[in-house]
Amino acid sequence: MNLEKLASSGLRRLVATLGVAVVIGASVVSGSASAAPGITVATALATQNGSSAAVTGFIVGQPTATSTVIRSGFTADTAIAIADAVTETNTARILYVQVTAAYRSAFGLQSNPGLLGRSVTVTGTLTAYFAHGGLKDPTAMVLGGTTPPSPTPSPTGSTPPGGPYDQTYYKNAVGKSGSALRSALHTIIKVQTKLTYEQVWDALKSTDQDPANANNVILLYTGVSQSKSSNGGGVSDWNREHVWAKSHGDFGTATGPGTDVHHLRPSNVSVNSTRGNKDFDIGGSAVSGAPGNYTDADSFEPRNADKGDVARMIMYMAIRYEGEDGWPNLEMNSSTSNGSAPYIGKLSVLLQWNLQDPPSTFEKTRNQKIYDSWQGNRNPFIDHPEWATAIWG
Repeated sequence: MNLEKLASSGLRRLVATLGVAVVIGASVVSGSASAAPGITVATALATQNGSSAAVTGFIVGQPTATSTVIRSGFTADTAIAIADAVTETNTARILYVQVTAAYRSAFGLQSNPGLLGRSVTVTGTLTAYFAHGGLKDPTAMVLGGTTPPSPTPSPTGSTPPGGPYDQTYYKNAVGKSGSALRSALHTIIKVQTKLTYEQVWDALKSTDQDPANANNVILLYTGVSQSKSSNGGGVSDWNREHVWAKSHGDFGTATGPGTDVHHLRPSNVSVNSTRGNKDFDIGGSAVSGAPGNYTDADSFEPRNADKGDVARMIMYMAIRYEGEDGWPNLEMNSSTSNGSAPYIGKLSVLLQWNLQDPPSTFEKTRNQKIYDSWQGNRNPFIDHPEWATAIWG
């Protein structure tokens, strides 16, 4: 019997009913998925270790470069991009999937632009593709319906710690402590979109927007609401404060830790200058123009309302930057004389501030904006301040 003729009639109807993919010659016939859903895209991005997995997500475009996904005018059938949300546009939350020859006629977007928005489960190797979190060498590709994958449930009898991202974004960290927690969090949060230093201006105007006045930002250390347009170098302007001083590790303002918005905040130029590159500790003389802030020769103490914010930003940096990607291994220590070494203190004081000043609504909203619109990663110590003690004691 002629297989091509069979495929064009009864077999295609059977495939559509059963939800399988059948290779006939060099083509693939696909139907709706009946296989169990795979892991989420978020989990796949956090597990780029060469293991094999089935991943379920929505087809959101064709990846063409490390940070570029096109959604129309598709140029090839060799790759698709999938995400946990059909509306996802942040490449930090998108998985790049290689489409090998056997699957191109059925899953390539140039040949099948109508697949955009469809759910798909792909089995393959979790490894970088286009120098981006990816899945390569697929062994199965099955189209599904219109609902996203369900998060893997917690073990029977256990209670999730309470965060909305615990069963997705933080799945591989929940329940751990010490070095295991630290390693898990680093793997999770290092998946991010990196900004240029020029882009940081626009990011801060969004992340630090005054909730009571959309034309203003709230300044760190003073709490003043100031016009977004008054950014610059004048003494009354606001500029980009590196909470982890960029000289502590000498990373400057090149794309990387020097442009990571999780520790960059708008600050009054004069107050920023007073803080300089000092470590954090308690005591000193009052800072002019910034009530509640104190400084001495080697340390800076922020006002009470910002103490926890500062601590959690420093903790984020210590976990995010572990000596990879050509950047220094940033660490907290007990010194206030760290100079250009990649350290910031005082650890004991920062742990105290984390407990003293829990995450505010403003801080939580800021974390969400960075995740949703700018970098695609989160500060875990805002979502789980108790993890600071679990790691550093």
